[in-house]
Amino acid sequence: MMTHRTIRIPFGPQHPALKEPENFMFEIEGEYVVGVKPRIGYVHRGIEKAIEGRTFIQNLYLVERICGICSHAHTTCYTQAIEEVLGAKIPPRAKFIRTIIAELERIHSHYLWIGWAAHEIGFETLFMYLWRDREIVMDLLELISGSRVHYAMNTIGGVRRDLPPEMVERVRKGLDVLEDRTKYYKKIVMTEPTISKRTAGIGKLKPRDALALCAVGPTLRASGIKRDVRADDPYIAYDEIPFNVITHNGCDVMSRLFVRCDETFESISIIRYAMDHLPKGKIRIKVPRKIPEGEAVSRVEAPRGELIHYVKTNGTTKPERYKVRSPTLGNIPSLCKMLVGGYIADIPIVIAGIDPCFSCTDR
Repeated sequence: MMTHRTIRIPFGPQHPALKEPENFMFEIEGEYVVGVKPRIGYVHRGIEKAIEGRTFIQNLYLVERICGICSHAHTTCYTQAIEEVLGAKIPPRAKFIRTIIAELERIHSHYLWIGWAAHEIGFETLFMYLWRDREIVMDLLELISGSRVHYAMNTIGGVRRDLPPEMVERVRKGLDVLEDRTKYYKKIVMTEPTISKRTAGIGKLKPRDALALCAVGPTLRASGIKRDVRADDPYIAYDEIPFNVITHNGCDVMSRLFVRCDETFESISIIRYAMDHLPKGKIRIKVPRKIPEGEAVSRVEAPRGELIHYVKTNGTTKPERYKVRSPTLGNIPSLCKMLVGGYIADIPIVIAGIDPCFSCTDR
């Protein structure tokens, strides 16, 4: 509620701390945030309506462009939904390849985010180092798929490209380097005063608030809540691969840093296991162009958290209805909770703490 001591400050849609356009209207008393109202929709592209006008195969191209950083997560969610309506079972090898790409994408996303977080607190050297090493995982994704951003690996019924033995060895070598570098970066996060003073105790989100506001992904797990779609509702090969769900109890931006560092180690472990146990056989099956009448809800654990796709089909070559719920949309209510009570100077790093993707959110 506005008082005579309260002023309003707009943050965005164009702001140096925002890499995509979005608006937050802050109510400020002195140096403190006492209220915040988000205004989403600046990157709305009408993708859900556009999906209804294209065939199921053409939509693979479109769905992948909902987001650049988690493009594989979106196509995995999309293909799973269509395959569920079809009742199609993809080959085991395709499941493992999808899993490998998903975890490489997670490493890419987490490296990007930790670097961005360093940039937001003015630690430019760490930002440059992280984005330099991020090139390693992007080169591996390009090696496998031919592209550094939109990998186009998924298709309805499996994957489009195989993973030959010589490629597996190159991925192993890249993972060894990434593991060593991640250990180094985690040590910096734990010991560098520049980071601890700007992240410890900042953007607090208590467990009960995280649950009440439906937070997802690393944001939820950094508040000590052990929830991960990969473990809770396993898809592709996650029910066959052992891994740990990472949580931290600090409930602040520093805990969100720790969660992403430790999840990077888990992703490396998952990829190694998947390559060691990669089944032989086909990488895809044939599916009909016309999808029978039905509907399905598909969930995956994208790098930022739970991603949900819904499809309704009517027996034609095009969907009748399509809906996407992105992780960032799920995290915006908890973000507003984190911001209230904090300093104006901490706004950029608290917003960065949820690793927002407003392209996903607005579509």
